[in-house]
Amino acid sequence: MKALKTMPCALASIACLLAMTVGWNVVLSSAASAEVRFGRNVRVGGHDFSHQSFNRKRRAEIYLYDRTPSRSGCVWRSDGRGGRAKTCHLRRIR
Repeated sequence: MKALKTMPCALASIACLLAMTVGWNVVLSSAASAEVRFGRNVRVGGHDFSHQSFNRKRRAEIYLYDRTPSRSGCVWRSDGRGGRAKTCHLRRIR
């Protein structure tokens, strides 16, 4: 009789551990595989960003200004972590 009383408690703790493990796996895997894909006719600050994708190795830094920036346009640069970053200084269109 004593073994039957401890069995539901053990099953509950195993189920809780399993749920926590599955939850952490979902959280960690979704953060590691983030990617942004722009479709067609996507324009940011008057520049065409259609059909471009960005992820951990290929990033984009887009700065929007109310007035014309001193270094306007987009430039690809090394980000210092083994990837590339597209840095854009664009004027906001209203």
